[in-house]
Formats: sequence, structure tokens, C-alpha cells
Amino acid sequence: MPGAKSAAADATDVADVPVAGRDRLWWGAVALALLGVGAVRAAGWLFVLCVLAAGVAGSLAVLGRRSSRGIAHDVLAVPLATFGAVPWAFSGLRESGSARVSGLRRYGVSVAATVGVLVVFVPLLGGADATFAELLSGVVPSVDPAGTWQWLGLFGVVAVGALGALYLLAGPPAPAPAGQRPARQWSRSEWVLPVSALTLLFAVFVGAQFVALFGGDDYVQRTAGLTYAEYARSGFWQLSVVSILTLAVILAVLHWATQESAADRRWLRVLLSAASVLALVIVGSALARMWTYQQAYGFTVLRLLVEVCELWVGLVYVLVLVAIAGLRWRWMPRAAIGTALGTLLALALLNPERLVAERNIDRWATGERLDSYYLSTLSPDVLPALTRLPAPLRTDIEDPILDRLDDDPWWSWNFARSTAR
Repeated sequence: MPGAKSAAADATDVADVPVAGRDRLWWGAVALALLGVGAVRAAGWLFVLCVLAAGVAGSLAVLGRRSSRGIAHDVLAVPLATFGAVPWAFSGLRESGSARVSGLRRYGVSVAATVGVLVVFVPLLGGADATFAELLSGVVPSVDPAGTWQWLGLFGVVAVGALGALYLLAGPPAPAPAGQRPARQWSRSEWVLPVSALTLLFAVFVGAQFVALFGGDDYVQRTAGLTYAEYARSGFWQLSVVSILTLAVILAVLHWATQESAADRRWLRVLLSAASVLALVIVGSALARMWTYQQAYGFTVLRLLVEVCELWVGLVYVLVLVAIAGLRWRWMPRAAIGTALGTLLALALLNPERLVAERNIDRWATGERLDSYYLSTLSPDVLPALTRLPAPLRTDIEDPILDRLDDDPWWSWNFARSTAR
């Protein structure tokens, strides 16, 4: 029977199915790619975002489940697991102390002793011979109090994270039992009216957007008393909030609305699809507004970032339309995270700071003012874009950037900084 088959499929969809090996490899590859951004791009803010995103991808690679209920835990599984991993590690050490010394423990003692010998004798030999000290300076980091604490802190974070990952891999929590749909579901009469009103509101708004678009600057000045650029700026943030809130409404209805009859499912598909398509148009309007504003007042990294975030929201709406077509949404949280990480990687490949510089130089070429001070505060990623500028202006931007460059030791080598030198 179709109803029984749908219920069985639902139960399978709700269950927390362990992540397959290929999914682990996928998330692991994404984490490594995000960490690799630091060797190519010099923008510090971009690397920080990539490191945080790599932590999410790495956590999903270690432990993840396919249901939406597990995703909130899975993205932070490794750091959360450290609370149980530390007692687990100490209990394992106590048990091993009472048992026969294993080969692995012997190797661990040997490695620890080797490290201790090197830590003691390498500085002594370096202090005894200047030639040997010069040889060591190229491969051994200089030791200073601030740097030492920084390295110890980094080691501690990595060690605790690795311990949490090992704890999850050695004994991952048992999958949650297959759940059922919430006992209290929304009947069609409960959700159709608010969703219909929202859809009608969006339709009217989108119609007004087309009028403003074709009416141009004169129409906006007559109706709103603003230039088109000011009009664009005033609406971007509101439209961004609308698109995010609408996404929450659609997913809530998709999750809690009853799907018992064919009519229920048909109403869900028609109304939620209409709301999603109109919301996509609103996302496009928000993006167009920000683009117009940047063309009028200049491009910045922050403006580009919020524009990319809104672009990702539009991509999530495409996923929502796919989920509505099949009336299944359990896979969406993991797909949304994957697209977010992919969007961040695509942004890194585009070289965002160079893109910002190129667009500002395009504006300058058409007679607009160039904010050379702002460009000089960016990283060496922008330097290739400056070749189009005349020498005095290019020097005003390049010199502060190059003055901030220090020699990178081998462990923090970066392509953009190396090329800039």
C-alpha cells in the first residue's frame, strides 16, 4: 500500500544511519582542502574561516549520522567528545599499567625518550658550535617565551582534538533509535492559510521589485525619495533576514505538516514550491541590491562576504525545492553544510581580496574615487591586481603591504607572501 510504503520510507529516513566510508573520505578531503588555503592565500580572515570550517568537516568525517537531529551534535562532535575522552584515556592508561607491557607502549616510551634527548642536547650542541647553530636555525624554530606558549597552546588544542576523534572512532555513541513523526502534526487547515498569505505577500513584493527595476532611478526617487544606490543599501539587510526566516518557515512546515492524504501532499508541494521560488527571487533582489550599492560606493571584503552568504542561502533554496519535490528533508542539513564549505572553498579559489581590488580599480578607471588606504590594509593577495594602476598610486598601496611582510619560517610558508617578496 502507498501509505505503508511511505511510512516505512519515513522511518528509514529518520533513523540515524552511520556515515558510509565514502562520506568520511569526502568530509576528510574537504577539511584538508580548507586547511590548504593557508598555504595559498595570505588573507588572515579567510584562513580563520577556513580553519573553523575544516573543524566542522573533520568532525563530520570522524562521526556523523544522516538524520537532521544528529547534525547539530555531529558538527561539534570532536570538541564535545573531549569531555569523555580525557577520562577514557586515563582509564585506559590505568588498565594498561596493570597488564603486560604491549609493543605499542614500548614504542611510545621509545619515541618519548628520543624527543627528550633531542630537546636537551640540540640546544646544547647549537650553543657550542656556531656553524652547527646556523645549520639548526634553518630548520628549528627560535624559542622565545611568547612563541613557546603559542606552540604549547596549539599543541594542546590539536592533542585534545585528536584525543576526541580517537574516542569517537574507538567507541562511537550508539545510533539513536528510529524515531517516529511527532505525535502532534499540523493539519492542512493550520498551515495553509499562513503559508498562502506569505506567498501572496511575496508575489506582491516581487511585482513591486520589477516595477522599481524597470522604473530605474527616477521612479525610486519619486516614490521613496532615495537614489537607486541608497535604495539598494536600505533593502539588502531586510531582504537577507526575510530570506532566512522564510527558509525556517518552509522547513518547519515540511517537517511538521501532515502528509497522510494525497491532497495534503499536493498542497505541500504547490504552496511550498511557490513560496520557495518567490523567496529565490527575493534572494536575487538582495544580491542585485548589494551589487548596485558596491558599484556606487565601492567594494569591500565585508560586503563581498555578506553577498557570498546570501548566494549560499539561494543555493539552499534550490536544495529546498528538491526536498519539497520528494517531501523528504532529513538529508538537507548535511547537504547545506556541504554547500557552505564548498562555497567557502570557491571563495578562496576566486581570491576574494584580489577580486575586491580589481572591482575597485574598474570603478577608478571609469572616473570614480579609489580608496587606496583601504586597499593598502589588505593582504599581499591584492598585489597582482595593482599592475593596472600608475606607478605613484600603485606604490602608495604596495609599500604598506610589503612593509608588513616578515620572513616566513618553513612551517608557515605561504605562496602569496612568497611571491610578493
